[in-house]
Amino acid sequence: MDNPHIPETGREDATQRPHQAYVLRLFVAGLTARSIRAVANIRAICEEHFPGAYELEVVNLYEQPSLASGEQIIAAPTCVKELPLPARRVIGDMSNSARVLEGLDLVEHS
Repeated sequence: MDNPHIPETGREDATQRPHQAYVLRLFVAGLTARSIRAVANIRAICEEHFPGAYELEVVNLYEQPSLASGEQIIAAPTCVKELPLPARRVIGDMSNSARVLEGLDLVEHS
């Protein structure tokens, strides 16, 4: 992918903190404004609430369509919290921070 706004995989360093990291995967459909907004929103949420304690992978479903069926993705953007278990998912542009945090069952570390 040759667009700086959405890397094929955008990973944040989750090793800087001693506590358990969150592992998230954001599925987007191409380089639409909605996809770009979802990436920016989820990164902002993670940086605000879990700086250095998360790993985020952005998957463009146009480039990797097989991942959609494996994860049972039926709409995009969809963010999946893979770890810690249980897995959770939220669909949308990730603009409502409270909804994203609640939907993914993310708990801030104190």
